Amino acid sequence: MRLPRSVLANERLHAMIPGGAHTYAKGEDQYPEDLAPVISHGRGAHVWDIDGNEYVEYGSGLRAVSLGHVHPKVTEAARREIDRGANFVRPSIVEEKAAERFLATVPTAEMVKFAKNGSDATTAAVKLARAATGRPLVAICRDHAFFSVDDWFIGTTPMAAGIPGEITGLTVSFPYGDLPATEEVLREHAGRVACLVLEPANQAEPPAGYLTGLRALADRYGCVLVFDEMITGFRWSEAGAQGLYGVTPDLSTFGKALGNGFAVSALAGKRELMELGGLRTGRDRVFLLSTTHGAETHSLAAAIAVLETYTEEGVSARLHALGERLATGVREVAASAGVAENVVVRGRASNLVFGTLDAERKPSQDYRTLFLRQLVTGGVLGPSFVVSSALSEADIDRTVDVVAQACLVYRKALDADDPAPWLGGRPVKPVFRRRV
Repeated sequence: MRLPRSVLANERLHAMIPGGAHTYAKGEDQYPEDLAPVISHGRGAHVWDIDGNEYVEYGSGLRAVSLGHVHPKVTEAARREIDRGANFVRPSIVEEKAAERFLATVPTAEMVKFAKNGSDATTAAVKLARAATGRPLVAICRDHAFFSVDDWFIGTTPMAAGIPGEITGLTVSFPYGDLPATEEVLREHAGRVACLVLEPANQAEPPAGYLTGLRALADRYGCVLVFDEMITGFRWSEAGAQGLYGVTPDLSTFGKALGNGFAVSALAGKRELMELGGLRTGRDRVFLLSTTHGAETHSLAAAIAVLETYTEEGVSARLHALGERLATGVREVAASAGVAENVVVRGRASNLVFGTLDAERKPSQDYRTLFLRQLVTGGVLGPSFVVSSALSEADIDRTVDVVAQACLVYRKALDADDPAPWLGGRPVKPVFRRRV
């Protein structure tokens, strides 16, 4: 496969945009050399690049487009509001309707405030926790990849350039699934931890009793429990992971699936905390979320349509069914090719990722490059196997066929003890790295 127009477009993008994309995870370095398609358009679970190639797409919009591109109900809702005005000097009635629908869908939350991106919502949760407790430290789960673009988190990653150590020093970490180790962190920093921030689940299901135990620890040590539901929200269940597992956090943040590609996120939680950012508190006020575009009518209308679609059509169950079909197929063809221990599928069925391991069963960027090259040239685009509800069973079966061919090449590379002949250029790279 050759992508001459995409290659030229990538050069132009790099000339004008740092990194060549507005999101690092969409960067050219995440794809094999000269195989980073620039997208023209999409519909359902398919996208077309500017060279005219069609792909079955996974991980759409970094997990955001869970209903598929140009979903008719969502698109019509947004279009209707655009014709009525996008932004006003006072709240629109759409804000009330969106809040009402959200709180009906996620009944464990008592109040909600909308924004445009997940980073702002999660940082707002941290700010609320610090204001409510009067404590400076944030404790984050070290086993979860991303929480915010803001300094309190990014300062803990290899891309910490430009962030003072004094800020980084206000963030500590704890391991997922280990209550004794988390309690040790709270003891070590007694009376200084404002909040525990984590994804309630990700690639691994929470151990039995873990989230309940974490809830008890937060109460015992007087800190705020924050669930980052950017990924789990709606994909795990219509009521989020908190609804599925039956553990209510003090605050939670949502985004991605909430807008099906439209820019909308949410901070939700207990009234006593949320009101610190409102007009009905006797305490010092918190400048919570106050964004010019936070209440754009078309994005909130899209969110309403998404929430209605999820609850009325049982989208979460469909995502799980599609993911199960895909995971089963991939595991079968990997086993047939003799690479079952090298090409692995992980995670909840609605949120699958793949691992590419070398002969010693260690993660390998070289083998990831080989695998991605085979997927892209076979007409499958995706850095993961995260499904959208727009996928058909035929799409899944086609993907499994492409993976089967990729696994045969993978086996050849393992037998040769050298994937280099199949890379086509430099290997793909992790997002978080200190140097380019």
